[in-house]
Amino acid sequence: MNRLKITTYTGLAWLLSGCNPLMTASVDTFRAAVAGPAPLALTQAQVDAVPFAQIKVTTVSSEGVMALIRQRGELQFWVASGKQVLLLRDGLVVRTVGLGVDLDGTRWQGQSPFQLGLHRVPQGYRSTRQLDEVKGYRMGVTLTSRMTRKGLETLEILDKPYALLRVDEEVEAPGFSARNRYWVDPANGFIVHSEQHLALGLTLTITQLQPTRKDAQ
Repeated sequence: MNRLKITTYTGLAWLLSGCNPLMTASVDTFRAAVAGPAPLALTQAQVDAVPFAQIKVTTVSSEGVMALIRQRGELQFWVASGKQVLLLRDGLVVRTVGLGVDLDGTRWQGQSPFQLGLHRVPQGYRSTRQLDEVKGYRMGVTLTSRMTRKGLETLEILDKPYALLRVDEEVEAPGFSARNRYWVDPANGFIVHSEQHLALGLTLTITQLQPTRKDAQ
C-alpha cells in the first residue's frame, strides 16, 4: 500500500498543478457525486495536451478523467485529480480507491480470460475469480463468469469511429448478478471501452482516450 501511495502522490503533484483544464474538469465532476454532473465535453486537443495516457471513467453519479502514472507488467495505476485510483490488469478493474464503494482486490482461479485476450476466448468461456469488497468487509467473494461474443459494433470516441468486437460477460456472486460489456480491438484484444459491474453499487464505464499501447490505436 505504501508503494501505491508514493505512486499516487507523485502523479498528483502534476495533476493538481492547475495548469490543465482537462484535469480540473476531472476534479469537479468526480466531486459532483450527488447532483450528477453533465457529461464531459472533451476534445482531442485537450487530451493531447496532457503528457499521460488517459481514460474517461463514469459512475452512476460522477464522471472524470484519469491519467496513467505507473505500469508494472500488465498492472496499471490510474489516478484522478480528486485522488481516486483505479488499478487495471489487462483492461479489467481489479482494485479501486476513493469511489465510495470500493473493490480491494481480485484473484483468479485458473487463467484469466483477460490475460488470454477477449478476442481469443471460446464462445461460452467460463472462469472464476475472487473479490475483496471494502463495503461490509466481504473477503474472498466467489464470482463466476461466462463470456459471449456479440460481433462487431462501431463506437465513436472523440469524433473518431472504431470498429470493435463486443464481448459480454455474465457474472454471478452471492446476492449479485450483472452483465459486463467490453468492446475490444478484434486484432489484438485491447479493451477500448467497457462497462464493468464490480460489486453491488459499483459500476464503471471506462473509455480509452489516449491509448497506452501503440498497437491499440
